[in-house]
Amino acid sequence: MKFAAFETSTDWCSVALWIDGGIAGLEERAGNRHGELVLPMLERLAAAAGIAVPALDAVAFGAGPGSFTGLRIACGVAQGLAFARDLPVIGISTLEAMAEEAVAGKAAAARVVACLDARMHEVYYSALEKTGERWREVVAAQCVAPAAVRVPPGEGWTGCGNGFAAYGSLGLNKVIPDIHPSAISVARLAAPRLAAGEGVDAALAAPVYVRDKVAFTTEERNAR
Repeated sequence: MKFAAFETSTDWCSVALWIDGGIAGLEERAGNRHGELVLPMLERLAAAAGIAVPALDAVAFGAGPGSFTGLRIACGVAQGLAFARDLPVIGISTLEAMAEEAVAGKAAAARVVACLDARMHEVYYSALEKTGERWREVVAAQCVAPAAVRVPPGEGWTGCGNGFAAYGSLGLNKVIPDIHPSAISVARLAAPRLAAGEGVDAALAAPVYVRDKVAFTTEERNAR
């Protein structure tokens, strides 16, 4: 199976190419340049692998939560590639991709609280536990004030993501604040799901925003 994966939900723009179990990826801190970087990055990966983009069998993308514009870019690029070739598409939670990034290479079960700075004095967070190849949401993805983040019962929870860089440890003993979702982690999570037939028609692919509000009104900013 050959598929591309895109992750543009944060300041980082990353693209990965999965070919029969092997992964190659490119990543760059993009600011607001994701849209101009993402396809050239895919073309560079495809050229290095000696395949043509039309030879892909599926497309995966980081579905959110994260930057609204970034999520739309990843989803739009995935849909564009898939529509043209009638390929299945799968969206992967950016918080799950962060958890995967935090424990990459570890075989043991893991417990991760993934936390992204959502701006507006809020964070996106989820608590996830992994055994085998699958992550299970112990706390579903949500957008809350930092003080409302709750660590589930039990030992061994590790925090990851820039929400901890912005707001401190939030009650956790161990945090890795520089973890961010990557296209390589999206690809790792997508591969078994695509193999199991969980991809959908491109028309059904959609970002997962979690929060609808983009910015404070002038009155809200003044009140704060």
